[in-house]
Amino acid sequence: MQMVTGKQLEMLRKRYPAGAEICLEYMEGESRMPSGLKGKVLCVDDAGQIHVNWENGSSLALIPGVDRVRVVRRPECRAKSRHPGAYMER
Repeated sequence: MQMVTGKQLEMLRKRYPAGAEICLEYMEGESRMPSGLKGKVLCVDDAGQIHVNWENGSSLALIPGVDRVRVVRRPECRAKSRHPGAYMER
């Protein structure tokens, strides 16, 4: 796997934030990971791999530039309000 730069890592983390729902288009060498499989992003590690909890129970990571996915839904952005325990959508 090719090393990622700090700028590339920042871009990946912005594009695939924790909680984002994704849909797999292609994963190289993994026949049990069919196109259309959905999952939720856990994190992007320091090597640039995208860690995912897949709906089939797998936790295989994606390798950018090799595997292909699309973001279905980004996580909601919530900010704390002035009232303890209450949240407000932005």
